[in-house]
Amino acid sequence: MATTGGRAPARTPSGDRNGRPAGRNWLVLITGVLAAAILLTSGIGWAWVKHFDGKIQRIDPFKDLKDRPDTGSGKDLNFLIVGSDNRAGIPKETLNKLHAGGESCDCTDTMMLVHLNGKRDRATITSLPRDSYVEFPAHKDKTTGQQKGPSKGKINAAYTLGGPSLTVATVEKATGIRIDHYIEVNFVSFVSVVDTLGGVEMCTPKPLRDPKSGLDLPAGTSKLDGVKALQFVRARYIPSDPTGDIGRTQRQQKFMTQVLAKAGSSGTLTDPLKLKNVLDAVLGSIKVDEGMSSQDFLELGTKLRNLSNSGVTYAQIPLKSVDHVVPDWGSTVLWDDAKAQGLFKAMREDKELIAPPDRKSDPPGPSGAAGPAPVAVDVAPGDISVQVYNGTPTAGLGPRVHEDLKGAGFVLAGPPRPSTGGDGVRTVIRYDPRWDRSVKTVQAALPGATLEPVTGLGRTIEVVAGSSYQGLTPVRVGAAPAEQPAGDSATPNPAYSAKSGDEVSCKK
Repeated sequence: MATTGGRAPARTPSGDRNGRPAGRNWLVLITGVLAAAILLTSGIGWAWVKHFDGKIQRIDPFKDLKDRPDTGSGKDLNFLIVGSDNRAGIPKETLNKLHAGGESCDCTDTMMLVHLNGKRDRATITSLPRDSYVEFPAHKDKTTGQQKGPSKGKINAAYTLGGPSLTVATVEKATGIRIDHYIEVNFVSFVSVVDTLGGVEMCTPKPLRDPKSGLDLPAGTSKLDGVKALQFVRARYIPSDPTGDIGRTQRQQKFMTQVLAKAGSSGTLTDPLKLKNVLDAVLGSIKVDEGMSSQDFLELGTKLRNLSNSGVTYAQIPLKSVDHVVPDWGSTVLWDDAKAQGLFKAMREDKELIAPPDRKSDPPGPSGAAGPAPVAVDVAPGDISVQVYNGTPTAGLGPRVHEDLKGAGFVLAGPPRPSTGGDGVRTVIRYDPRWDRSVKTVQAALPGATLEPVTGLGRTIEVVAGSSYQGLTPVRVGAAPAEQPAGDSATPNPAYSAKSGDEVSCKK
């Protein structure tokens, strides 16, 4: 990929090169940028925007960045949106109320890459797991001011080591995508926005409880105020959802669809007073880059005013391991680089990740004919670690099952091994009951297999292949097609998960 030295010009919302980047939070993109469209048509929009512009804290996260990716298609825009765990200035009683009274890590608690296409009629939102194991480029240490060479660690620590600049550089290094705008928000603004919207409805098929975040949500649909919403999006230690950081990013995506639906249905975006209250709640506590002007907000808002959940795509980064242990860093999340680069390449080329509804079709079978539709599952194969054992005397069965599961997107913990039990005929799935959601995905892929719970087995699910094995059944989160026909703007998607906002939302 071509790179440029120094700080090359960035893009305006209309796609020209007038030099800029920016920063805010993923919730702000929905409630703030979309809302700017209403400001423009309100008759007093410009006066309002000037009022709000004075509240925004400006920073320069692009200063001195070198060897940056090129500008891709030239008309699209990429936002890096982070929720910071910096609690400076927040009263202790407020932090206790939010279940955030512990020590601040001075890191990013949430990180999302938001891609707006050149036509401004679609957005792609990709969650970056906070424990992703990535390379930090050379940088100036935020605390000491000393120059540091390249190193590796969890992506959320980039903020700790080098602030917003290293955060941007790290994401650009990992994805090859040039960041045009940086947006940062803290806990308090998140809570204020949800409360100003009047709360947000959230659905869950089973109870969700996390003592660390304070989350205690029953099964079904609940209305969340600002505090409960923060608990929901921050939860990482839910016994019924052992996917940890991965499950959290999926909950954040679902929450975002509900916010967008609420903002539209409640009249917030068409009521000047409600809109002003929302923007007041947001803009006083966010940081954006110093290059984003009031005019930029207005221009971008007009182009996004018709964007809804159906125009938003949520992508998951393909993973190789969700428990990659690294000395000094502990358990980390390891990306499947080969598949992940396919996702990032499609974004750089401004291609749709999923086909429009009228172009979707069943994936082709081995002979090129249409194959069976994927079975709907809650946990993606890429979030599940599997170890294959050969339960038969047939030497090639273990490698065959291993390769089939790997091709279906499962994370293989190691090469196939000799059997640890079984009758040689049935395929057995051995799993820790704590991972009851993950095993349902494996069972859906192996519908004839027998489940065998083993308390204390751990995160990795064991598949003991029997002679009855006939191959895998395709599975996919939300039952979206595993592949779709290529077209002028749609990209075949066999390697990564991408769903529309309508598929993610509570009302399907």
